[in-house]
Amino acid sequence: MIRLMTIGLVSGGFFSATFVLNRMMSLGGGHWFWSGALRYGYMILFLGAGIAIIQGLPFFKAMIDVLYRHLLFWIISGSIGFGAFYALICFSADHSPGWVVATTWQLTIVASLFVLQGFGRRFPKKIWVWALVVFGGVCLVNLSHFEVSNLKPLFMGAIPVGVAAFCYPLGNQLVWEAKSGQRGVPKIDGLILDNVFAKVFLLSMGSIPFWVLLYLLTDPGIPCPGQWMNTALVALLSGVVATSLFLFARGRADTPAKLAAVDATQCSEVLFALGGEVVFLGAALPNSIGMAGIFITGLGLIAFARFSK
Repeated sequence: MIRLMTIGLVSGGFFSATFVLNRMMSLGGGHWFWSGALRYGYMILFLGAGIAIIQGLPFFKAMIDVLYRHLLFWIISGSIGFGAFYALICFSADHSPGWVVATTWQLTIVASLFVLQGFGRRFPKKIWVWALVVFGGVCLVNLSHFEVSNLKPLFMGAIPVGVAAFCYPLGNQLVWEAKSGQRGVPKIDGLILDNVFAKVFLLSMGSIPFWVLLYLLTDPGIPCPGQWMNTALVALLSGVVATSLFLFARGRADTPAKLAAVDATQCSEVLFALGGEVVFLGAALPNSIGMAGIFITGLGLIAFARFSK
């Protein structure tokens, strides 16, 4: 279990690069649109090449066939689960520190309950109790970051991340439902959907129309020089390395306790994001309310992972 938790913690560190680098690009004057769009452009290149090399051209062609045969489905699920989700995360980086965004993002575990309930799943009451603990911790973190006289950090920082926390599980759940083809979702080849990198590639491709439309609506100009490199790092560190490590650890967990332990390590993203901002961006440490919020959020996430299995 210690080995699996160590791998999970390392993946949390790589995942946290998203929040630190997005904040860095924001402070450097880069438009939030390019922080999102370029990441998925790189993801498509990295994953497309990797799948073609590792899985072979026949698998790659089958994957592209699945994309075209169910194009509308991938556009809808990709636009919600990848496009809207990450655009809101990048937008919020203009208004809140990365560690605040990372903490608020933990609301996705609460949002997932509502999304799954909408698809007919049910959960024991104790799970909702720990979800409320997570929510309370996130509220404290955001309360520590804004004043009553200035609500901009709340409306422009926290609320977009809260909406993103619902978009991400909704887009992914649509893909999960496609395995059985129920609830109005088309049935898609399970061999493709069982490959996590193929699924990420297809969702990324499906998000392209969303990014094109968003470009026309925002008129972001051209990317800053630093955004080309930083978004490539986000795509590589978070989208490829962190995802691979986390899924490896999850796949090797052969008991519910080990699986819960691996899932719980992802709350480390908050601490890694905070440390990264302090070291690389010179950010100040949170006040006592913020630190209490981080602690309560982490406690709730660990308990949630432990008792949801």
